Amino acid sequence: MPRLLAVCVVHQLRPDAGTVGTTAIDKRPVTGPVKVGPYGLYADVQADRKHHGGHDKALYAYAQEDAEYWAGELGREVAPGFFGENLRTEGIDVNAARVGEVWRIGEKVRVQVTMPRTPCQTFARRIGGDDQRGWVKRFSDARRLGPYLKVLDGGRVQAGDEIVVEDAPDGAPTILDVYRAPA
Repeated sequence: MPRLLAVCVVHQLRPDAGTVGTTAIDKRPVTGPVKVGPYGLYADVQADRKHHGGHDKALYAYAQEDAEYWAGELGREVAPGFFGENLRTEGIDVNAARVGEVWRIGEKVRVQVTMPRTPCQTFARRIGGDDQRGWVKRFSDARRLGPYLKVLDGGRVQAGDEIVVEDAPDGAPTILDVYRAPA
């Protein structure tokens, strides 16, 4: 059964060398139900809504299966929120999700897959150390991106909630079909 392993919100805004000067990529799991609205999770922050937020990128989902791959590659733990995701999933191939696909999470939250995450230099800086060099290309090439989600119906979600694919449009491209790696 596909489910949420963790719901993550910003732990702390951090200074960043990018153009915004601040990043909200430091996400950490929270306990209990969290309210979901049009801009994502209550108590979360999107420092750069142009690239990582707004209605079409209200939530970012990342699969535990992909996190385990990266844990092996990086030789370290990749706890929920490590990739800046709001939702750590299990048992659903998030990279095979079709654009326009609708998921129900828990009893009433409904979200729609909009696009893949495009890795950026802020993300590379988050990885840090020697792994930072070439990270954007490495992450892109692995094609373990995870999708952005638009909130269709709000409510509350929490770790353990079931994820049900309610609608997957026939013939719609997957997020990997539409992905264009950064130049």
